[in-house]
Amino acid sequence: MTSELRPLWPALLPAEHHGDDALCAVSAQGVRVRFADGRELLDGSSGLWNTNLGYGNPAVARAAAEALLNASYLSVFRYENTYARLAAAALIEACGPEHYARVLFSTSGGAANDLVMKVARHYHALRGEPRRKVIVGLRGSYHGLTFGGFALTGEDLGQQVYGVDQRLVRHVTPNEPAELATLLVRQGAQTAAVVVEPVLGTGAVPLTEEYVAELLRLRDVHGFLLVADEVATGFGRTGTLFASERWPAPPDLLISSKGLTNGTSAAAVVVASREVAAAFDEAGGVLSHGETQAGTPVTCAAILATLSEMQRLDAVAQGRRLAVRLDEELDEMVAGHPLVSHTEGMGLFRSIRMVTTDGAPFPQTEVPALVGAVRTAGAIVHPGLNGVQLFPALTYAPAELKELLECVRAGLDAYVASGRSGQGRRPHTEARG
Repeated sequence: MTSELRPLWPALLPAEHHGDDALCAVSAQGVRVRFADGRELLDGSSGLWNTNLGYGNPAVARAAAEALLNASYLSVFRYENTYARLAAAALIEACGPEHYARVLFSTSGGAANDLVMKVARHYHALRGEPRRKVIVGLRGSYHGLTFGGFALTGEDLGQQVYGVDQRLVRHVTPNEPAELATLLVRQGAQTAAVVVEPVLGTGAVPLTEEYVAELLRLRDVHGFLLVADEVATGFGRTGTLFASERWPAPPDLLISSKGLTNGTSAAAVVVASREVAAAFDEAGGVLSHGETQAGTPVTCAAILATLSEMQRLDAVAQGRRLAVRLDEELDEMVAGHPLVSHTEGMGLFRSIRMVTTDGAPFPQTEVPALVGAVRTAGAIVHPGLNGVQLFPALTYAPAELKELLECVRAGLDAYVASGRSGQGRRPHTEARG
């Protein structure tokens, strides 16, 4: 690291690691990333849940290139463009036209969470209930770091330091339906929406069938909009195109990002139900939201190509088959490694939970050292709650999955051999991401 390499201010990376060539990627292909120090690592995190089809998909790249040449920049800000029309129609078809009707384009999962708060509050105002302003989220959830999404994020990431306004946000414990029911008895008439991740991103904790059923029942009783934040779970990550497809009834609003363009564009969408769309159409309501780079030709071309490639590759079915193998490998790891207590998650959205040598929960301060040990062993993994998370691409070959788990085991063994053993020593710092 040298000072002249530091004009870049990377996100969530401590200053002492700025300019480190071991953390500077230069290229990626398939499921591997090459770094400036010359190492090529197996990516076990799908580029932060983005590259579900792997890096460098030719069809997505060609579609984006053609859109850039033929249309360059066109917006959906007081205008429409044909690319956005086609992408919106394809998304409605993929999500289910019997329930969903309209697509709003955004540029990130955080911005899309800001957007759903606006949609929900405006929807209720149009229906004569302007007092419905409260948004309910889950503790331990992650909805981004924009001011709205940051307010809704259910873990302490410094919201008070930044003056994030959480006065109209409430948080309840996931998979504890009585707690949500009690809150709604008090504030149901003021609640605009309940926003949930089908699998909580921070800990890879799936919502139980019982909890989802109660969410749907409480929606009928109290009249809030139910939002599925599928920024991370969408596009085949949990065994269906969207995790909420398995719910007994669909959400009112669905957020997608990350895998939406296979990670090639700063893109997100909010897919609205027929009922929500009708409220705006019938009242002539104009939503006060717009983003300069939302719904551009390159973004929408990438969305269309990604949807097409998902079908051509039968990627969702590939992912389901790979998840069976991953389950088997993780079961072996739980049975065979003294630091591994259990796993969480579903499909290809998994968390490995660790304990210390004395059986206590693995200290969060030690997780970066563990992630670094796995990286030294040859694979990129994501920090998780008391351990690491694994999000392999849906298109992994069986041999690549085996290699990933071997790297994780080697990293765990190296960590134990280092003598740290999770006892709370000063950690090697690294972004949690």
